Amino acid sequence: MWYAIYGVDVENSLERRQSVRPAHLDRLKQLQNDGRLLLAGPFPAIDSNDPGPAGFSGSLIVAEFDSLEDAEAWAKADPYVAAGVYASVTVKPFRKVFP
Repeated sequence: MWYAIYGVDVENSLERRQSVRPAHLDRLKQLQNDGRLLLAGPFPAIDSNDPGPAGFSGSLIVAEFDSLEDAEAWAKADPYVAAGVYASVTVKPFRKVFP
């Protein structure tokens, strides 16, 4: 089943994000290589594709896992969690309808 993982950043998270971004992307690439990643990306803190020093307010990942527990465990092990980028992470089942 698909699961939506929604991380909300702490204030002024940009420096922390940048420091662990390669490890975060490696995990996403593994999901992609396994055919389990539907989409992933950050929410710019301002209305711009390149928010510069404003940074990001959070992230959304939609990926396939065997269970909610597996999705939650994967989310808890994210480098952004360990580095304190996220203030909170929510994991919910997601049903893809379109496209």
